[in-house]
Amino acid sequence: MPQRVTVAGLSVEKTLYNVIANEILPDTGLTPDTFFSALAGLVGELGPQNRALLATRDAMQRAMDEWFVSHRGTSHDAAAYARFLIKIGYLLPEGPDFAIETNGVDPEIATIAGPQLVVPITNARYAINAANARWGSLYDALYGTDVIPETGSTAQGAGYNPTRGAAVVAYAASFLDMAVPLAFGRHAEVTAYAISDGALTVTLAGGQTTGLAWPEQFVGHSDVSDPSIILFRHHGLHIELHFDRNHPIGAASPSGLKDIVLESAVTTILDCEDSVAVVDGPDKATAYGHLVGLFRGELTASFAKGGKTVHRGLAPDRRYTTPDGTAFMLPGRSLLLVRNVGHLMTTDAVLDAEGRGIPEGMLDAMVTGLAGLHDLRGRGPLRNSRTGGVYIVKPKMHGPQEVAFACLLFDRVEDALGLPRHTLKIGVMDEERRTSLNLKECVRAARKRIIFINTGFLDRTGDEIHTIMEAGPVVGKNAMRAQPWMSAYEDGNVAVGLACGFSGKAQIGKGMWAKPDRMAEMILAKIEHPRSGANCAWVPSPTAATLHAMHYHAVDVFARQRELASAPRPNRETLLVLPLLDKGRPTPEAITHELETNVQSILGYVSRWVDQGIGCSKVPDLADVGLMEDRATLRISSQHLANWLLHGICTEAEVRSVLARMAAVVDSQNASDPAYRPMTDNLERSIAFVAACDLIFQGRRQPNGYTEPVLTARRRQAKALP
Repeated sequence: MPQRVTVAGLSVEKTLYNVIANEILPDTGLTPDTFFSALAGLVGELGPQNRALLATRDAMQRAMDEWFVSHRGTSHDAAAYARFLIKIGYLLPEGPDFAIETNGVDPEIATIAGPQLVVPITNARYAINAANARWGSLYDALYGTDVIPETGSTAQGAGYNPTRGAAVVAYAASFLDMAVPLAFGRHAEVTAYAISDGALTVTLAGGQTTGLAWPEQFVGHSDVSDPSIILFRHHGLHIELHFDRNHPIGAASPSGLKDIVLESAVTTILDCEDSVAVVDGPDKATAYGHLVGLFRGELTASFAKGGKTVHRGLAPDRRYTTPDGTAFMLPGRSLLLVRNVGHLMTTDAVLDAEGRGIPEGMLDAMVTGLAGLHDLRGRGPLRNSRTGGVYIVKPKMHGPQEVAFACLLFDRVEDALGLPRHTLKIGVMDEERRTSLNLKECVRAARKRIIFINTGFLDRTGDEIHTIMEAGPVVGKNAMRAQPWMSAYEDGNVAVGLACGFSGKAQIGKGMWAKPDRMAEMILAKIEHPRSGANCAWVPSPTAATLHAMHYHAVDVFARQRELASAPRPNRETLLVLPLLDKGRPTPEAITHELETNVQSILGYVSRWVDQGIGCSKVPDLADVGLMEDRATLRISSQHLANWLLHGICTEAEVRSVLARMAAVVDSQNASDPAYRPMTDNLERSIAFVAACDLIFQGRRQPNGYTEPVLTARRRQAKALP
């Protein structure tokens, strides 16, 4: 049994207590008794409200299940369905127009459009890499990915391929022509960049001199006599040209240009939720220890690479001189946001006076605010927020009542920690159907502290399937993207944000690119996010952030938002169009393909989550294409299978047969991983395999189709093994 500490009427797992008491509380002015007394008071006051909100979710789901069952066999009456949703309080009337009132927001959120990383807080190395991804080498990002074709003369080899390198330089020069064009000529023709009388002079191969088409884009440099760095700004983002004629790349360049560095991951979400496997006190202690290390600017990580031990810490801010000679700095790191867990889960890392696990989201909020005190008071060598904010992303909320409750929770945390009102800013994930339908009212409920709305189409799809579970069999997983509700959801999120005054004040975000090895495909597809009016979008890696940053130079997002502000908002009724199969049954081949795709995805993810505690990873699909998987993708796959089982598209025997076959596939795909536990050695005794079965065959009974209860129980079981 884990050791526990009794404090302020709470029973706290000892590892967690020690991290809070010995690593986070010092220098905050609070004692363990003060902090845990405040936590106990918060749980006592708000715990009943939390449970009541969850009961409302369950009651609404039961009512919708009963409505669909009672109307089974009849044609769907959309108007009657909408009236029913209004009657049960699921679909709410919209109030008058308004604008958000959030103050004290950092420019990275309010006025700079750019990529956003999401990183598991439990992995210190990844978290540091993400924070440092504010700046990234464009040359490295192009050379190391398939943006430059990896066949023929430009294929990557064991050593440096100069032909590939030349292709990188040509691609990057074309990017410069778009982002910082010359008055005449092209960057590929430049033989020298020089600074004279505060202006940039460019010499071309023919001997002509020119400058920038927009001279104001030149904003800084490192040394006027022989600059090793020249700094440009475009669409609010910065571009560095790095020069070194002694460097192999610089020596081959007529101008001595060795690299182009882009301001890339402007913001990063430190994830305590979907991309981590945190199930007990020691896990929470690891997460919170890393969090405070980041807020203090002191987190480090050591790891083996190339036969050597590499030590990594947070990057310092970057120093420059303006064209007129004034010194200035730019942030060296992403602005950090923290995603807490939602309202559903409780944690026995802290037990209340009655021996019950407390709401995990309340613990997260208190500790995030506490850790944020170190940044707000400048306790460490580096700063995160320069305007005095702590940014908390709150996921999986259902409707405005739950958003209002989260804001009340933040009020109480601010009171407990002595923070001014609205220091804690809230990001609202628009990933549940009831929130999408009532998004304007959700924003209204948080109007004084909201800094973020983001479409999470993966969880949103999982909730769509669970909500209409009894209505009939849903379309295939890939076909879901073409359903009317999906485009209404994506467009409506932007429209509501703009109507509520987000432009220049808060982020309107879009979801993850899930194929980290398919960067050429990302370059073609993900430009649609800034074109849609979103001023941030998620990427799976620092390299992807650098490549995606080019899209924000190609699209002036804030100009695009001005264009979209007058566009009509998508009709809310479109969000209620049911994504059901037509009357024709899928072919046997289509059913088998859907089953195999879903099951292989589930097993590939769950085997790592349950057995190794890996909450987010690149999981190969059936074609061995690596896909970034987290609990949101798992929710879709498991709910989809549960729906098809319920409506007889497939049978339990068929699914179990596919589970056994795909377990062998997943075992083979992970054969080189020494930490992997093969499932096919004994399927019945494989905890991961049993967890996958639970998610599928108990999917209808999981609250809102969430995967956390099953995963947490099975991970704890796996951790208890000798």
